[in-house]
Amino acid sequence: MEQNHKENSTESLPPIPAKRYFTIGEVSELCCVKPHVLRYWEQEFTQLRPVKRRGNRRYYQHHEVLLVRRIRELLYSHGFTISGARNKLDSIAEKSELTPLSPEKLREELLKIVEILRI
Repeated sequence: MEQNHKENSTESLPPIPAKRYFTIGEVSELCCVKPHVLRYWEQEFTQLRPVKRRGNRRYYQHHEVLLVRRIRELLYSHGFTISGARNKLDSIAEKSELTPLSPEKLREELLKIVEILRI
């Protein structure tokens, strides 16, 4: 079983297509996680909240696909428990909220983005 997790590491996951929304089946394939596991993770990780539309169908956005991959990595590659992975994600979120960019750094980052967009 350990062998299987290593074979399915983040490095071997397919690239995420440039789409706005993904169905649970697409996310399942992109992240190598079964749909019932994704539904379970929605209950365990408050950050994972796909949009629900007609007939309670789930639609995940790009950032949520990345989050599923991060959760998968914490659980399968790093051996975290659900609780440990939840705490890790919470601490990462707190750090990013506590360290906002200074106005100078923000301006510098925005100028870099403008340069990239000009190319």
